[in-house]
Amino acid sequence: MYDLGSVSAQNDTLIMSSFSLLEPPQPQGIRDTLYLKAPPGSATALALAQTASHAPLLVITPNTASAQRLEQDLAFYSSVPVLPLPDWETLPYDSFSPHQDIISARLRTLRQLQDGVRGIVLVPINTLMQRLPPVSYIAGRVMTLKAGATLNRETFRESLSRAGYRAVETVYEPGEYAMRGAIIDLFAMGMDEPIRIDLFDDEIDTLRHFDPGSQRSTDKVDTIELLPAHEYSLSRSAIACFREQFETLFDVDPRQCPLYNDALKAIPSPGLEQYLPLFFDETASLFEHVTDDTRVALLPGVFEAAEQHWQAIESRYVNLGVDPTRPLLPPHRAFFPVNEVFSAIKARPRLELTEDDTQRHALSPLAQALPTLSINARAKQPLSELANFLEQHADTRVLFVAESRGRREALEDVLAPLKLSLPHSDSFQAFLAGTQRMAITESLVGSGLWLTEPDVAVISETELFGDVVRQSRRREKATDDNELAVRHLSELREGAPVVHQAHGVGRYLGLETLEAGGQANEFLALSYADGAKLYVPVDSLHLISRYSGADDELAPLHKLGSDQWEKARRKAAEKIRDTAAELLDIYARREAQQGVIYETPGEEYVRFAASFPFEETPDQQAAIEAVIGDMVSPQPMDRVVCGDVGFGKTEVAMRAAFLAVQSGRQVVVLVPTTLLARQHFENFRDRFADTAVNISLISRFTGGKEMTQTLESIKSGQTDIVIGTHKLLSKSVELPKMGLLIIDEEHRFGVAQKEKLKTLRAEIDILTLTATPIPRTLNMAMSGIRDLSIIATPPARRLSVKTFVQQRDNSVIKEALLREILRGGQVYFLHNEVKTIENAAEQIRELVPEARVAVAHGQLPERSLERVMSDFYHRRFNVLVCSTIIETGIDVPSANTILIERADKFGLAQLHQLRGRVGRSHHQAYAYLLTPPPKAMTRDAVKRLEAISASDDLGAGFTLASHDMEIRGAGELLGDEQSGQMETIGYTLYMEMLDRAVKAIRAGKTPNIDAPFNTGVEISLNLPALIPDDYVHDVQQRLVMYKRIANTQSDAELKELQVELIDRFGLLPQPLKNLIRQTKLRHRAEQLGVARIEAGEQRGRVIFNSSTEIDPLTLVTLIQTSPQHYRLDGSDTLRFEFPMESAEQRFEKIETLLTTLNQKVAAA
Repeated sequence: MYDLGSVSAQNDTLIMSSFSLLEPPQPQGIRDTLYLKAPPGSATALALAQTASHAPLLVITPNTASAQRLEQDLAFYSSVPVLPLPDWETLPYDSFSPHQDIISARLRTLRQLQDGVRGIVLVPINTLMQRLPPVSYIAGRVMTLKAGATLNRETFRESLSRAGYRAVETVYEPGEYAMRGAIIDLFAMGMDEPIRIDLFDDEIDTLRHFDPGSQRSTDKVDTIELLPAHEYSLSRSAIACFREQFETLFDVDPRQCPLYNDALKAIPSPGLEQYLPLFFDETASLFEHVTDDTRVALLPGVFEAAEQHWQAIESRYVNLGVDPTRPLLPPHRAFFPVNEVFSAIKARPRLELTEDDTQRHALSPLAQALPTLSINARAKQPLSELANFLEQHADTRVLFVAESRGRREALEDVLAPLKLSLPHSDSFQAFLAGTQRMAITESLVGSGLWLTEPDVAVISETELFGDVVRQSRRREKATDDNELAVRHLSELREGAPVVHQAHGVGRYLGLETLEAGGQANEFLALSYADGAKLYVPVDSLHLISRYSGADDELAPLHKLGSDQWEKARRKAAEKIRDTAAELLDIYARREAQQGVIYETPGEEYVRFAASFPFEETPDQQAAIEAVIGDMVSPQPMDRVVCGDVGFGKTEVAMRAAFLAVQSGRQVVVLVPTTLLARQHFENFRDRFADTAVNISLISRFTGGKEMTQTLESIKSGQTDIVIGTHKLLSKSVELPKMGLLIIDEEHRFGVAQKEKLKTLRAEIDILTLTATPIPRTLNMAMSGIRDLSIIATPPARRLSVKTFVQQRDNSVIKEALLREILRGGQVYFLHNEVKTIENAAEQIRELVPEARVAVAHGQLPERSLERVMSDFYHRRFNVLVCSTIIETGIDVPSANTILIERADKFGLAQLHQLRGRVGRSHHQAYAYLLTPPPKAMTRDAVKRLEAISASDDLGAGFTLASHDMEIRGAGELLGDEQSGQMETIGYTLYMEMLDRAVKAIRAGKTPNIDAPFNTGVEISLNLPALIPDDYVHDVQQRLVMYKRIANTQSDAELKELQVELIDRFGLLPQPLKNLIRQTKLRHRAEQLGVARIEAGEQRGRVIFNSSTEIDPLTLVTLIQTSPQHYRLDGSDTLRFEFPMESAEQRFEKIETLLTTLNQKVAAA
């Protein structure tokens, strides 16, 4: 071991003593060395973090791996910045250059040190031995760009080239730039994200970050710094310095050295970094870049690693230094010798962590190793070890650490049986400062720790699961064929030719959502000769490759084989038949059942209608007459009334309600939100004020005693009309005389509520009100399954909403706000991100000081939200910064301007609904749809915005819904799903086939479709199973995720992907949960030799392929033990019957069945 000086006299009293890791001893003088016993787990990082809180610290590790592990641990424990100087990850005298990510990270750290950032500098010993550019190098070469500054494109191009940046077509990595007209994409060294520079003439208009994956711009910045692209310079003076030193040092003919010749031309040849000292008169060590008061900490093994590295340097110099075309710098010119490095270390106060128990000066930390806490999934009590620890150490405070939000949710599920109270903590330091016994947080910490003073334990996933938590850092991945295919596909532009292995060359048309066999899916759309189209499932991407050969425009398009087209048509027809069969069950019962026959409108109804203060529009009158016609007929009503907001749909519903009450029936008005329920209640109460009709409201604000009285009134039949949210569908609400259900905005309800509503359709009259019919509703109405009334005539004096699609700009926002405020009106400012909504409100206050701003969003407590909305309604505020909570909110007639941020992220129906919040009076209303730059939006988003901006006309809702269906490429599911039944045959053919199927049903016939052919394990659960486009907006991203989900080989892989999805895109929506769970079923079914699984609400079947692993005798045994549930149908089909109305029930029953069959296989 090197002699780095003796322990100072002040520490003699500390020999063999202990210390708290939260208050570790501090080295003081230059010769002061403190020896600390390396604590277990991640406690080393805690000790270093606490030391660095007193003075800057240079931490030296024996290798890159230990530096990376320590970096993530330090990030968890440290309250000061962690500045890593990573290794080049090349060998000494290597002919390869380091990855640009590494150079970028190194330059960032050197720049931060130059700026005086004080924290923990983390460096492997081999990196510490490298020679660095002088301290002045970076400072003299930083370029600063500011919004509003002048920038000459050609001059800037030359500057980038001199700084070492590379011109490319598409920017992906640090050190690259691309110029396209007034747009310059640039990935500056030292930055985490690339920058998009938007020029206006020679002026920088905006600077925005953008995602290199999707290439979409994100947040705006005011200033950026451009660091040089290399640790050496290729300026004329630097090249001259290189030339002089190269020719002086090496006795070779420079003209025979390619690297030398390239350097003279300012070309950065691979491995040129190994000659870095030749570009400078003098180099520097890292010690010259850190501040004078920086202390040093050495991890165990540093001395041995330094010696080994120096030996490797000398060995490679000897072995490689024989090539006259590539002469090598002597070791002492390229690196700092070991003795010089440790002389520099010796000159600073230092900590040395040791694992040597014989080191008598070493201080012992007050910490111990955690006991075994692993979760044994196979044990009867998997959590017993953890439970015992928590019980035996009841005074120990415990912080659980998960890698990410997705993992945190998974961990909370695993720990649920222990019934622990686990509030979320922001950080380790926040937990220490708090008082909770237990908490949970997210961080990339490699392992836990257990302090004895204070008594605190950190339990990471490593202790519980034993696996190393993955690092979420950018790194170069090994590229397999699948990833290469995905990348090629993600770079596809519409119209580009592609090759399908089975069908030849076609043109890529994009990604479309289609319905196949009871589950939603997305397909690649391809066009072939004669206008033929092919839809390729995303799990068949291995069949698709980029076309290369002739020019794109001249690529030969092959003719699609008629056999394949016929098979696709037959398969689609089979799926439509499945849906039609389900519809037959519901609608045949409706036709057969005697509905409520209401009284023909009499005098009282006429008086009620006459009290309507407005003249009915022609469309409104027609809708009223159609509804009355339905109600007085024998069959139950199922009608959709479609009309723009404020066009009089509610009056249609009130007329129907009055007629039902007059006939002695109760009416339920079902709305999606509590706020809307209260408004409907007030409107109905006012409208029925002159009648004897009794109206009740059920909401979360209804007190216990009042709720009891209301429920009793409903049960006794005293209440005629009850208004509320989906709580009205619960069993506690008994409606003995229910006759009419009025549903407002059905598409706002969840799957479970829609399932409940579906069961009611055969029993009672249902009237659905909607501003924009969702495509499912529209699809059914078009097919003649549900009746449709359209109210497209606006009331008198109602002006259309002027709609502007604008790139977001403060001047536009200020002008819009002032225009409305100065005329005494009110403004909705929609910012649909709760975590930044307060910041958005503050920006509005700064932009328009005269505005009175309030904030409303769905995460506010119900009463607080109601108070804010009430205050806004009563004009105590004139600007409401809000989320989409207002989509089905209360009417505010004086609110006549709405601004919608990131309008490109909303669906067409939702934009139309939001725009309908304004323009409730005769004032001209304005809607500003604020977007990022056009290049940052998807093609579908641009289409949606074009569609809504073109539909300024009042009554455009119905038109927009049809348009929405075409853009999305799918209709809504005809059942309990949220996606249409379109198959590989396209929209038009699908609608034709559906129409024929519906007609066959109404004629009492079943469509005669050929039997389906086997396509592997097919699963049809009549549940939505897809990645919704509002969850992953980018088509290419969805394509990649579908590919990865389909490629998973195990549940563990699938779970890892699930965690990633949550972290990248947020909590999983139900259709995606279904897709993941369905994929799990597929994994298990493939192992058993299952060809197909089908299930509905009451029954299902499992079809086995010819190579199934299951013995028929096993199936016989299963049937004999549960004949009421199972029966064989032929030699290859097992049928089962269970109540499976919910998705959860369906999955559980099938999972249990597969588990049973798997056990039988194992036993056999």
